[in-house]
Amino acid sequence: MGLVSACAPTLGPPPPHGSPPPSGDAAFRAKDFAWAQVPGRNALMGRLNFRLGAVSYSCNGATVVLTPETPWSRRRMSVLYKSDVRSALPADEVRARTPQAPPGDSGPFIKRTTCDAADHFSFTGLPDGAWYLVTIAKPAPGGAGASMAFMRRVVTRGGRVTTFDL
Repeated sequence: MGLVSACAPTLGPPPPHGSPPPSGDAAFRAKDFAWAQVPGRNALMGRLNFRLGAVSYSCNGATVVLTPETPWSRRRMSVLYKSDVRSALPADEVRARTPQAPPGDSGPFIKRTTCDAADHFSFTGLPDGAWYLVTIAKPAPGGAGASMAFMRRVVTRGGRVTTFDL
């Protein structure tokens, strides 16, 4: 669970209006998260669809965390996941980098849901902005391998439902 709250390198779209501008300063500031606390009309609908060789992974029952993008969270994702856009890494590797990530408690500002038995999850009532989605998955029953940590930057805007696969 520490990994989830701790929350393929190409640049994604710029943050929409309302997200804080990029900054070299990655200090934790609660005010940077204010934009994400306003209710909105956007939704995210995701699905874990991941295989590593012959092994399928499942997030069934796992917590899925949605963190607003701020200079602090962008830097934290870069340290933990070696990317601020998208990543799938062994969970133990991500946990091992936690001491190097910028300190701060985003807990009061994140949104949580649970991945269902079909590896689907969703968030509703989101304002326009950029977010980091994080979850952990284990090999599906009968599979062997290490738990994997997934991170993806997603953007909400225009009162739309955004669908995607991890």
